[in-house]
Amino acid sequence: MQVHNVNLPITVTGRHVSVTEAMREYAQKKIQNLHLDYPRIIDVKVILDVEKKARQKAEIVLHCANHITIEVDTVSDDIYASIDESISKLARRMRKYKTRLLKTHHRPRHGSIKHIAEHVYSEESLHHTEDEQIEPLIIHQENYRMKPLFPDEAIMDLELSERSFVVFHNAKSNKLAILFRRKDGEYGMIEPDANSQAA
Repeated sequence: MQVHNVNLPITVTGRHVSVTEAMREYAQKKIQNLHLDYPRIIDVKVILDVEKKARQKAEIVLHCANHITIEVDTVSDDIYASIDESISKLARRMRKYKTRLLKTHHRPRHGSIKHIAEHVYSEESLHHTEDEQIEPLIIHQENYRMKPLFPDEAIMDLELSERSFVVFHNAKSNKLAILFRRKDGEYGMIEPDANSQAA
């Protein structure tokens, strides 16, 4: 049993719904029963969202030790079923994290991260004819919280999320870095070259 879950700070809030005491107690009890020894949970945020009967969402965010954040959400036609499934997702991700940690022993295998060569394009190469110009649209924007991580920690962070990449402050090189999942199952990492200048 994870003793760290005792008196765990759990915040339950509602969006488009007033959180009843029964809903609050149900979510808190389920989270307190997450008896996993790693990663250690520091605090939990639960957001319950009921837009309509067929779309009842439970989003749970775990803030854990070692800069680990685990986020899950589930939508169903019952808020309690959504909480249950989100808890199951959390347990799977926490087990996955621990398994990967045991395999890597806190350090990545030699050569497990492939670096991509940087290319600098001239301004002329970016111009198109009027017929070719298409105005791009930003269809989604969100705040992204960067964390100081070692590359192996970034790999585990990526494994825990459903994203295809993670942006982080590389604690090893002290640079901004982007880690992404390659099609061959390995990982690539991009870091800016401080000595290069844009053309």
